[in-house]
Amino acid sequence: MSEILCQWLNQEVKVSQTVSPKSFAKAFSSGYLIGEVLHKFELQDDFSKFTESRVSSSKLNNFSRLEPTLHLLGVQFDQNVAHNIITEKPGAATKLLYQLYTVLQKKRKSGLTGLEMQTMQPLTNIRLQNMKSEAFRDRLRNLIPRQTDFNLMRVTHRFQEKYKHMKEDFVQMHFEKLENFQKLKEEQRCFNIEKQRLSRRRQNEIMAKIQAAIIQIPKPASNRTLKALEAQKMMKKKKEAEDVANEIKKFEALIKKDLQAKESASKTSLDTAGQTTADLLNTYSDDDYIKKIQKLLEEDAFAREQREKRRRRLLMDQLIAHEAQEEAYREEQLINRLMRQSQQERRIAVQLMHVRHEKEVLWQNRIFREKQYEERRLKDFQDALDREAALAKLAKIDFEEQALREKEVHEQIAVERAQARYQKHYSMCAEILDQILDLSTKVADYRMLTNNLIPHKLMRDWKELFFNGKPIYDQASIKHLSAKPSVEQLIELEKRDFLDSNDYDDYKNMVGEWALPEEMVDSLPPSNNCILGHVIRRLVEKSLPPQVESAEPELPSFAIKGCLLGKTFSGKTTAVKFLQKDFPIQILSIDTLVQEAIQAFHDNEKITEALPIQKEPEEKASLVLQEKAKESQDLQNVFSAAPFPLETLTETEDKTMLSAETNKTPKSEEVKSSDSFSELTVRAQLGAKSEQLLKKGKSISDMLLVSIMVNAINQIPLDQGWVLDGFPMTLNQAKLLEEALTGYDRNLIELEEKKKQISTLAVDPTASKEVPPPPSAFDFVMLLDISDNSSLDRMNDIMAEALSSETPREDINQRVAANQDMDEDQNLRDQIHHRIVGFLDNWPLLEQWYTEPENILIKINAEVDKESLCQKVKEMFMTEIMKKENKVKKKLEEKEAEKKEVSLTEPSSPAAPPPPPPEPEREKEIHPQQERSKTPAKGKPPSESPHGKQESSQEGKGKKGEASLKRKGSKGKSAGGKVPVKKSPAESTNTSPTPVGPPPPKPGSEEWVYVDEPIAEEIPSFLVPYWELIESSYIDSIKKVLRHLREDQHTVLAYLYDIRTGFQQFLRRPDHKQNFVSQWQTDFNSLPDDLWDDEETKAELHQRLNDLRDRLWDICDAQKEEAEQERLDIINESWLQDSMGITMNHFFSLMQAELNRFQDTKRLLQDYYRGMECKIPTDDNKKFTRVPLVQLCTKDVLECQLRIPLVPRISISLDLAMSKSKSRALLKDKIDYTLENVELNFEADEKLVIDTWQQASSAISHMVTAEIHQRLMEEEKENQSADAKDKSPQMSANKKVKNEPPKKKKEDKKAKGKSPPTAEASPVILTVEEMAEMEKRNKLRLKIKEEHLAALQFEEIATQFRLELIKTKALAFLEELVLKAVDVYKLMEKWLGERYLKEMASVEKLTEVARYHIETSTKIQNELYLNQEDFFINGDVKVFPDPPPPIRPPPVEKEENGTLTIEQLDNLREQFLEIAPKGIIGNKAFADILLDLVTLNLGTNNIPSSWMHLTQAELQELTSLLVVNSEFVDWRKFLLVTSLPWPIPLEEELLKTLQRFKAVDDEQLGTVTFKQYMQAGLWFKGDEDVKIPENPLEPLPFNRQEHLIEFFFRLFADYEKNPPQLDYTQMLLYFACHPDAVEGVYRALSVAIGTHVFQPIETPNLITEKTSFLTDMSPIAESPEPEENVISEEREVKEEKGEEIPENANTEKISMETLLRVFRGGNEAQDPNRFSSQLKMENIYAENFIKVFQDLDAKNLEAIEVAVLLKHPFIQDLISSYSDYRIPRIQ
Repeated sequence: MSEILCQWLNQEVKVSQTVSPKSFAKAFSSGYLIGEVLHKFELQDDFSKFTESRVSSSKLNNFSRLEPTLHLLGVQFDQNVAHNIITEKPGAATKLLYQLYTVLQKKRKSGLTGLEMQTMQPLTNIRLQNMKSEAFRDRLRNLIPRQTDFNLMRVTHRFQEKYKHMKEDFVQMHFEKLENFQKLKEEQRCFNIEKQRLSRRRQNEIMAKIQAAIIQIPKPASNRTLKALEAQKMMKKKKEAEDVANEIKKFEALIKKDLQAKESASKTSLDTAGQTTADLLNTYSDDDYIKKIQKLLEEDAFAREQREKRRRRLLMDQLIAHEAQEEAYREEQLINRLMRQSQQERRIAVQLMHVRHEKEVLWQNRIFREKQYEERRLKDFQDALDREAALAKLAKIDFEEQALREKEVHEQIAVERAQARYQKHYSMCAEILDQILDLSTKVADYRMLTNNLIPHKLMRDWKELFFNGKPIYDQASIKHLSAKPSVEQLIELEKRDFLDSNDYDDYKNMVGEWALPEEMVDSLPPSNNCILGHVIRRLVEKSLPPQVESAEPELPSFAIKGCLLGKTFSGKTTAVKFLQKDFPIQILSIDTLVQEAIQAFHDNEKITEALPIQKEPEEKASLVLQEKAKESQDLQNVFSAAPFPLETLTETEDKTMLSAETNKTPKSEEVKSSDSFSELTVRAQLGAKSEQLLKKGKSISDMLLVSIMVNAINQIPLDQGWVLDGFPMTLNQAKLLEEALTGYDRNLIELEEKKKQISTLAVDPTASKEVPPPPSAFDFVMLLDISDNSSLDRMNDIMAEALSSETPREDINQRVAANQDMDEDQNLRDQIHHRIVGFLDNWPLLEQWYTEPENILIKINAEVDKESLCQKVKEMFMTEIMKKENKVKKKLEEKEAEKKEVSLTEPSSPAAPPPPPPEPEREKEIHPQQERSKTPAKGKPPSESPHGKQESSQEGKGKKGEASLKRKGSKGKSAGGKVPVKKSPAESTNTSPTPVGPPPPKPGSEEWVYVDEPIAEEIPSFLVPYWELIESSYIDSIKKVLRHLREDQHTVLAYLYDIRTGFQQFLRRPDHKQNFVSQWQTDFNSLPDDLWDDEETKAELHQRLNDLRDRLWDICDAQKEEAEQERLDIINESWLQDSMGITMNHFFSLMQAELNRFQDTKRLLQDYYRGMECKIPTDDNKKFTRVPLVQLCTKDVLECQLRIPLVPRISISLDLAMSKSKSRALLKDKIDYTLENVELNFEADEKLVIDTWQQASSAISHMVTAEIHQRLMEEEKENQSADAKDKSPQMSANKKVKNEPPKKKKEDKKAKGKSPPTAEASPVILTVEEMAEMEKRNKLRLKIKEEHLAALQFEEIATQFRLELIKTKALAFLEELVLKAVDVYKLMEKWLGERYLKEMASVEKLTEVARYHIETSTKIQNELYLNQEDFFINGDVKVFPDPPPPIRPPPVEKEENGTLTIEQLDNLREQFLEIAPKGIIGNKAFADILLDLVTLNLGTNNIPSSWMHLTQAELQELTSLLVVNSEFVDWRKFLLVTSLPWPIPLEEELLKTLQRFKAVDDEQLGTVTFKQYMQAGLWFKGDEDVKIPENPLEPLPFNRQEHLIEFFFRLFADYEKNPPQLDYTQMLLYFACHPDAVEGVYRALSVAIGTHVFQPIETPNLITEKTSFLTDMSPIAESPEPEENVISEEREVKEEKGEEIPENANTEKISMETLLRVFRGGNEAQDPNRFSSQLKMENIYAENFIKVFQDLDAKNLEAIEVAVLLKHPFIQDLISSYSDYRIPRIQ
């Protein structure tokens, strides 16, 4: 909208300042331009007071003056709008200007000025507006600040901005200071750490030296002071003294105790001295005392020992304490000596104390200063951190913006690719649509040309062109091609070749237009000559040995080979590194390999003599480790070599270096440089070439990349797997890599297969199977699938992580490295889109490459986390490893099985004994039979498949051979001419017994062993080009002829269309009828008025009108004769004859091509087999047989006659019967004598085609016969010469020896070609071995002969079949051409007759109009105009004949009162007829059918709607009414009852109807056809009082009775016969049914006999029984009105006639057959398997009837009188109880 306003302001209004959308708000913020716009439109008179300044006072002034004008215009404007515009709020000025624009446009339309608009307003509004303006000015002044405020705000804003900048600078400086301080602190810390580390290291070294130099002397552990030692010693002494005192006390106490004990003992001893003496005397009595003494003594001894121990211990302790005291004293003395100081030393100590104090003060000061420095550094570090954070934030923002830009670029690229893809698809769809339109228009054109009868061949050709993308319309003419044809001509040539190939395929495969007729399908020969195919394959293998050989290793490797592909950042490298950790595989990356190759070149990596380059993979695998070790040593010890010119490495050498085995010296002028280059390793050479290309700014070629990769792969051991990381990237790289690794090229393999299949006319089915396609270079190819956005996100994440993990660099080198990393990241960012696009472009081709021959592609979704992706890749890798292992194991098993088979066959083959040679007599007898029997047996019987598969057993083959021998034995004799060998009577008798074993195999079968004797080298070199020439000439001839036939078809259609349209134009030629009409009308209107009513004048006018009509009719007749003559001239033209002649010549050319192929094949087989027999090929002087062509012109063409014989177009003697039959066959309707010449010429051409076919067929037969005869003559000559030469004394031997010399001669001839090493045997004396060898050679010669003749006769059969097919198709083509022409001629005749009739009708119409005016005596005011076949009045009113009345729609039957319609009855009849064709169905099945119809009547309308509510019980009750013999239902009777209402016939009507049927039945068969049925009619007819509705579009009422008559025929007729037959007697028996069962039986007897049968007088008992029976009828039948009416009518008739039985009543005789038929004994017993119970019941009736007849004296069951029969009690009981003729009451 702003652009529209800017254009309006700048161009239309032309304001003083140019306005742009960007500066819109600023330009209108002062209000000056708004006033200028209003001033331009004469609305702002005070514009001179406006100021352009941007100060606030100017803005207030301008907007205050604008406000009244804007309110006058009706624009919404207040102080808020003004404030928004002044403050430059976006959109405010644009909105106001848009409103102003619309108002001004309206004002311009109205043409009012501002003054006029003010004057038009009322005075009150003006005052109110002035008040509003004042208020607006005040409010606006309050809203808009003063200019000084603006200036102050601007100044403050400026200072605020400056303050912000200063603050940012200060923060940045502070951050830098903190960063520097932190850096210094970090450096100091690092310095201190290093210093401490060095000092600690030095101290450790000194201590280590001291420890190594000093002898360790143990010292006391105490390291205390002197006082502590003294105190310890004193404590120890005190303790020892205390211990001694304690021991002394204890000792003294013990001594005291002992003394006391002794004293007490002495006292007691003195007191008891007397007792003691007495006790002592009695020693034996006091043992306790002795024990006590002993105990005391022991205690004393123990105490003494303890005292001695304590004493010694005490002494030892005192000694130890003394020694310790002495040692302490010595130490104290030593310390006192060491601590003794002089006076000077004390002064020095004092000075040292002062120095230490000063150092302490300095240290404190330094600590304080360091503290200040630390605070400063912390502050600077904090400032630096803040600054780094700000910079990081800015970098993050820049990075995010860059990422967004990258995504936008990627989206743009994606959109461009989508647009390109859309454009491509659009162009494809547009092209397809154009082709569809072309096809549609072509079809429309040819619909017009062929009168909507397009030939199938043309339509199929168009469809093939459409499906293959070829243009349907001709793009250019290709009749006269230049040396450089245009693109359109090339397209036309391709289209022509394509159609030719399709036609040739149809011809070869005998499909499409060349499909076999029905009479030829059974005699189809095998499609392939196996013997000829074997011969051609052998010749081709001799002349062109196969180049592609499968070189599979003997022991397949278990090593896995694969590659990982995917987009950039899809996780390939991560996955392969993960695999390398878990599996012993080698990872190869092309980037790393290229860098290593270039580095190897820079390191001058050379080849050492100790380790030459291994060319074979097997040798290379064993020395790979040594090579790597040597190369690593060379890399460490290499020195820079002399430079050499890299220009010598040309690009052609890059292409030649495909694999690592190539190590050739490049051609160079400088020998020294080339030698130095050749000394480099292959990797270094490849690196040199890569570097040369990179220095030139070029990319490394695919060939060079593949060479580098293959070189790296060849360095890997064979038993180790490898995986490529991201390679190959293009289809070309994949092809080159596969060719380098496998040695196979798919294109070369396809070409080699095409070379193998040179022969397309004959294929050898026994040839070895084609080599399977080579395995792929990889075992698997994994695609890590990832979307483009995910790839970009991963790149951004990696770069963001790299930015966040950056640390401050220490030196310039690290900064340079960081800059390089940033450059690499930027390069990666720049290349990511190209990489993604490149992958998307190349991946579809790679996917097709890795999925077509063998699907080795595995797709993995890589849009997962790292662990999941690695796990998935690992699982897939393990799966592929298992597959590879299984595959290798399977191959090993197959090879082992093959080895076992070979080992089994080798020992068994020589062990087999050779078959005994047959006797010579039997050979002579059998071989001619084999020649006659096996040569026709080569043609396959029709039971076999056309592909030549023979899968029958040996026994079946023998039967076939015998059958063919019997069938074609005579034919073989006639074809062979003479009998091959003259047989004696004795020999003929020996031929009778047949061999017991299996028959010999047929030549060309799977069991047949072909003769592969060596042939001369010159024969394949000659015969293979000869066979190629045969094929090419045959195919080219066939294609050319089929092309001419195809083009002639278009010519025929165009010509027929032209003659049709030309004849139509001829029929529309102008005539002169209107002149006569105008003259007559002028004369008629010029008649005087007084003569109009005169009768004579009217008669004269009528006569003139008649004359005019006759003249017009004469003109019509003349034109008709001219049109007939024109049609006759078209018929008599020579076009049809010429077209038929050209067509015949085309088909004769096809016959000639088949004949030439047969002759050439015969000669090839003859040369091949004669060369195998070491015979010189015969020089065939006979010329090739030529098929004569039809001579189209009468001129003498001598040159053509010299080359190709010509046959004149002369009618051959015609057979009248044939001409009549042909003319009837072609004209079909009636004979047209104008087309008789066409028919006769067609017959002559047909005979000419047949004669030519017979001539070609007989020529082939003669050639085969001559070949067989020649073989036999040569064999006889050889036998005769051998007999004459080899007569010897052994002639008296058996016949076997006599017959061997000719074989020996033949063997000698072969020996000349073979040059055997053995010496020639003596011709007179023959050993057993020589006789066996001669017998073997004789067998070989006979086998060659048999194989040759079989191949020749197969070719004969196939060629004869082709010739017969060509003859059949030629006759059909000629007949179709004649039929097309005849149809056109008939159509012309039809047009001529229709036009003539229309012209006559228009003349009649004109005559009617004229007579009307004559009779009414009025002038013809309007002009009468007769134009061609149309008649007009006044030139624009066309007169048509009276239109026919409109066709009424067919009547439709409607449901009424639950009655079934005719359509429903027919549907039920079809269902019942399909289930029970005989008419009898089980009651249960019948009830089920009705139940299904009721319950499943979903829109089928099979039954009336009123029947839908019937329950199963009601249906069963309905079934019980129709039951026959308690088990079955007659469904015909059911349909007959449900079709009511129809007039129930009287007995007389039934008899009359029966008589009419008998009168119609001429042959008295008892059946009539539908035509006879309708002719005889029933007792009722259709409704005659049908009311015809007045509306012609309303259908007539449905005539139900008329349709019921037709339905009854369909119900009772037998449709198994053709035409359907109706048993009218059986039908009338159904109609004899009556509500009264007894009456129904008598009516049936009357119908069966043909006369009325009177009922006997009933007794009252019978009447009561009858009434009771009538009352016991079905409960659902309540009011049968039609039946009661019929009963009443019959009773009235009987009462009128009088029910008197005459005397001779019931005298007619009735037979047993008629009686069985009445009582259902004839038709229902035809299905005994299904209705066995019914058959049983009928048998009971028959037996009873036989008894009845015997009782009535009819012993031979002859017919008896009815009256006599009715008197029999069984018959009376049967009539009274038989209920089948009762009509049940169904409601």
